Amino acid sequence: MGEIAIRDVKTILTAPEGINLVVVKVETSEPDLYGLGCATFTQRYLTVANAIEHYLRPFLIGKDPQRIEDIWQTAMVSSYWRNGPVLNNALSGIDMALWDIKGKLAGLPVYQLLGGKCREAAAVYRHADGQDEREVEENVRKFMEQGVRYIRCQLGGYGGRGHAIRSPDNALPGAYYDPDAYARSVPRLFEHLRAAIGFEAELLHDVHERVSPIEAVRLAKQLEPYRLYFLEDPLSPEQLDWLAAIRSQSATPIAMGELFTHPREWTPLITGSLIDFIRVHVSAIGGLTPARKLAALCEAFGVRTAWHGPGDVSPVGHAANLHLDLSVSNFGVQEWYGFSERIREVFPGCPELRNGYAYLNDRPGLGIDIDEALAARYPCVNRIPGWTLARLPDGTSARP
Repeated sequence: MGEIAIRDVKTILTAPEGINLVVVKVETSEPDLYGLGCATFTQRYLTVANAIEHYLRPFLIGKDPQRIEDIWQTAMVSSYWRNGPVLNNALSGIDMALWDIKGKLAGLPVYQLLGGKCREAAAVYRHADGQDEREVEENVRKFMEQGVRYIRCQLGGYGGRGHAIRSPDNALPGAYYDPDAYARSVPRLFEHLRAAIGFEAELLHDVHERVSPIEAVRLAKQLEPYRLYFLEDPLSPEQLDWLAAIRSQSATPIAMGELFTHPREWTPLITGSLIDFIRVHVSAIGGLTPARKLAALCEAFGVRTAWHGPGDVSPVGHAANLHLDLSVSNFGVQEWYGFSERIREVFPGCPELRNGYAYLNDRPGLGIDIDEALAARYPCVNRIPGWTLARLPDGTSARP
């Protein structure tokens, strides 16, 4: 095999389960050698696709796909402004695809290129929701019967949607929720769960940035007796200074990072020992290249990884997460959405879940492929998701 160059870059938009996914395919001068990466930013998928097609594609054609670090560094600054979710996701799709190509050239799974296995599989956490405490308990027990040890428990969705809302006349449309009612309900939920199932399972909870900073402090304190594995995203990125207050008043472990896109968001939290788990969306920070460096930084300060892994991460992205999970010593747990048969048909080579652990296959590269003809049968739909239009009871716009 002679010198190899990037011949073309394609974006594949597909929604087999109704969630818009963006997959990047980097083709090389070798006819059968290509790589896949995840660039999924569901809420702005067309913007990411345009960034790849109109800017990164001409930037990459003709370059050596083996120069991953140089391509990542030069692509990151090629727009001058950087560290935003659109361009980071676009770059992530390229970056993961280049690691996929590198593994195929070496004839090795990507985790071998990252230092080899630290474990055979990654423990995952699943999501148990319900309209009341007993329904959540039932769903927790179902996961426990499947061998899942780590379970995220939510009552009525993120932020406790479903509480009685009294709004003023002519209040604007939106996804209304009551942060105070929600915060009161969470300790009751975990009191019930621990009384019902004991402490055998590791229980988690996602605040999803739905409460005020002072309420986040109080909630972390109230949840201490129930020994959560971690409390997820108690603050928005704009309120990170409050983590010191949480840390000083509570021993509840904290996981942060779903909305992070810039290194200055996570670096002070890690070096200041203000969090216990980092849970960034790997494609939103730029792919495998920055994620493996982030994991190394976390290792030095005793912080474990818990990468974001919802349905708006493509199976390619889930596979990339697992290559990191298997190869870093400071792995904590992996969020797991689960793959339907339809997803498995579109993405041959999906990781397998058995008895609470996710397993990769040992194929070279990321070990996953895409059936482009089948993916085309499930087109994306361009719409604004209603849940992002969050409002308080009086109609005030609320974050996240």
